[in-house]
Amino acid sequence: MLLFIVLAAILVLLLLITVVKLNPFVALIVTAIGAGLAAGMPLLATEDTPGIIDSIKTGMGNTLGFLAIVLALGTMLGKMMAESGGAERIARTLIKLFGERNVHWAMMFVAFIVGIPVFFQVGFVLLIPLVFTIARQTGLSLVKIGVPLVAGLSVVHGLVPPHPAAMAAVGIFNADIGLTILYSLIVGLPTAIVAGPLYGNWIGKRIHKEVPKEMGEQLTESADSKALPGFANTLITILVPVFLMLIATFADLFLENGVLVKDDFLYLAAKFVGDPVVALLIATVYSFFSLGYFRGLSREKVLKFTNDCLAPTATILLVIGAGGAFNRVLLDSGIGEYIAELATASNVSPILLGWGIAAMIRVATGSATVSMMTAAGIVAPIAAAMPGTNVELLVLATGAGSLILSHVNDSGFWLIKEYFGMSVKETLLTWTALETIISVVALGLILALNTVV
Repeated sequence: MLLFIVLAAILVLLLLITVVKLNPFVALIVTAIGAGLAAGMPLLATEDTPGIIDSIKTGMGNTLGFLAIVLALGTMLGKMMAESGGAERIARTLIKLFGERNVHWAMMFVAFIVGIPVFFQVGFVLLIPLVFTIARQTGLSLVKIGVPLVAGLSVVHGLVPPHPAAMAAVGIFNADIGLTILYSLIVGLPTAIVAGPLYGNWIGKRIHKEVPKEMGEQLTESADSKALPGFANTLITILVPVFLMLIATFADLFLENGVLVKDDFLYLAAKFVGDPVVALLIATVYSFFSLGYFRGLSREKVLKFTNDCLAPTATILLVIGAGGAFNRVLLDSGIGEYIAELATASNVSPILLGWGIAAMIRVATGSATVSMMTAAGIVAPIAAAMPGTNVELLVLATGAGSLILSHVNDSGFWLIKEYFGMSVKETLLTWTALETIISVVALGLILALNTVV
């Protein structure tokens, strides 16, 4: 009965989002309440059992208490990079380094670096003018240059913290943030290469697209190169939070090997600055100076940038918070424990299970965030009940599954279609195909890595 309840809850969630067209936040809350009622949870808390509403409040609060800070700081950092021209500086430098013949490789690396602190949509809008400019200058197919760009952004968006869904999954699985980042880079870079430059070069020979006239006229004007920040300055600013979080991971390794002790000041300091909240806070404040004040931006402009960029994050936060609420109801109702017992008895790999559930929800809903959050909530108790599960790789597996087979129910599908001026068929052959390649290649690399770590 409990297994039927969770399957029915997932089905209802998918129907509410895809057929009824209900807002994902509302759909997740409604489904959470329905699952709790069906599982026999009390409406209000008792001495032994939490109530449905209490579980929803707790789940949403625990998720957003951490993630809201990370999301806000990461968005401000991305805004500073956008307004300063830092993203364009990185792109120009790498293109000059690689040369025009290998410009598609340069675009993948640009997207991979730029995508670390910004959302997929933000990174795409930041870099698409550069893609148009290069396509016009070189005469290359827009597809050959654009596919590596979106592949790099998509890989980082789905696999690499501090992106919101990945960070939320880290919290749900109680994974180590530093190890997750390290593994995500090991898995993500080869995956982006296969889905980006390699596939982009192949499909670009078969689908040749020119820059759309109207869109190209609006987006091909570039800033004066003299006004852009330096490459090293921008790169350091972007990578500050990654370096700081990795420091905390290395501190734990030194602790295990006896180099440091738990009460040592160096260990405590490394863990403090390596906490995601502190790391992003340091990087964001640093960006105000490195990309703002030191380059002539007034305090008023920096304040305006950081205020304006927060409004679009509200929807993302609410959906992620509702996913946390749904997760908590599954745990408190006993459904999670029951599924964990079944999975333990069947010896199904949590990594394959997390990838598969996320993939199914992604295909049905079109939302990578919803699919990753829901899959993490279902698989977390299973992973906890199966000793030896590598939870850091489990985070990556659910992220990889959440990227598969993007199609017409995904807003990203239409974003790529319109900007590249492609038909639905061409978008399926480019965007949908590369997303599927990312998901499958990443899963293979995750399984391979799981055998050695």
